[in-house]
Amino acid sequence: FLDEPTASLDPAASYQVELAIRAFLDAGVKVVLVTHDLAQARRLGDEMIFMFRGQIRERASAADFFAIPKTSEARAFLGGDLIW
Repeated sequence: FLDEPTASLDPAASYQVELAIRAFLDAGVKVVLVTHDLAQARRLGDEMIFMFRGQIRERASAADFFAIPKTSEARAFLGGDLIW
C-alpha cells in the first residue's frame, strides 16, 4: 500500500518512484496508490476510486472517470474546485 509516494519529491525522484510502481504493475502486482496528483493518477491508474468525506463516491476505469465523472463531487474535483 502506497500513500502519497511522491509527495514533496522533486520531479526526478518522482519519476524514479513511478518507474518502480510501473515495474510492479508490469509484473502483475496490484498497486493501491493514494494521491491527489491527477497527472500521476492518469499516468499510472487503470481503475479510480474517488473518496469524499471518507466515503467511496465513485469507482470506474481511469478512462471513464476522467472523461465522464458520475458524481458532482468528482466533476468539481477534476475541474480544480475545492470541495468540502
